[in-house]
Amino acid sequence: MHFRVGDLVEVRTEAEIRATLDERGELDGLPFMPEMLAYCGRRITVHKVAHKLCDTQTRTGLRKMERAVHLTGARCDGSAHGGCQTACSMYWKEAWIKRPDAAPAPARQGERLLPLLEANTRKPPGEGGEERFSCQATELLRAAPACLPFKDVTQYVTDVRSGNAGPLKTLQGIAIGLFNRLQHLSKRVLPRWLWLKDGLPWGFLKGRVAGTTPAQNLDLRPGELVRVRPKEEILGTLNADLLNRGMGFEEEMARYCGKTARVQARVERCIDEKTGRMLHMKNPCIVLEEVVCEGVHSLNCPREFVPFWREIWLERVV
Repeated sequence: MHFRVGDLVEVRTEAEIRATLDERGELDGLPFMPEMLAYCGRRITVHKVAHKLCDTQTRTGLRKMERAVHLTGARCDGSAHGGCQTACSMYWKEAWIKRPDAAPAPARQGERLLPLLEANTRKPPGEGGEERFSCQATELLRAAPACLPFKDVTQYVTDVRSGNAGPLKTLQGIAIGLFNRLQHLSKRVLPRWLWLKDGLPWGFLKGRVAGTTPAQNLDLRPGELVRVRPKEEILGTLNADLLNRGMGFEEEMARYCGKTARVQARVERCIDEKTGRMLHMKNPCIVLEEVVCEGVHSLNCPREFVPFWREIWLERVV
């Protein structure tokens, strides 16, 4: 671990980064994407040390990432990936950044990086010739192939030493993780009448809609001030799988219930991490300014997803 949260770093030049990449434009299975070229030569601070991440493709838990960081404000704008609006926090291998006073790295000469990166933003077409994309999010299981078990205490030491999370927040994450594992175990070995809170994980979310979930169109626009509805009201819009019209509501999102924020954008399309397909939403979702997944319920995962909000979960602040 060479960097900590708050460290000032400089993104290496295009030529220096090209020298670290293979023929697929990757380092250790992690793509360097065209959207990242705009940061070359810029000085920026480390936002999080990306030593672990949530597996959102196969739901195996946490995965271990080697020598990578997230940089402050460096989110993917989707410009080379069909206008995807997921706004992922990009991963930067330590080989792609340096301390401002560090010497330049050896670089290849005469090779432009953009054509290589653009060529590798696409996967082979799907059925019927459907366009499929390749990005850091779709390739994370190759870039982080090893699972990181709950009992591996080195992750918690790294969280504190790197500045990702303080001791109290780390203990909170461990406590929630332990509670959730006990809840899962109780549902396997105990009769239902002995389950605590129906065996639900911490946050105790339980959807109440048996049939089709309701929808609401507020036609929210960027800049409008909204309030996240109370948790009990939102639960009344979810089915047993905590879905509303196919969109999930999670414990991390419930932490924002009752809080106000401004609308940042309307989301109409995003890449499916499993398949690389571009998903077009029948009902656009909302993203809110400065509202991210803080990893409280996932052992302080530093990935910081931007949650998508159904309009029925929000209300205008007049």
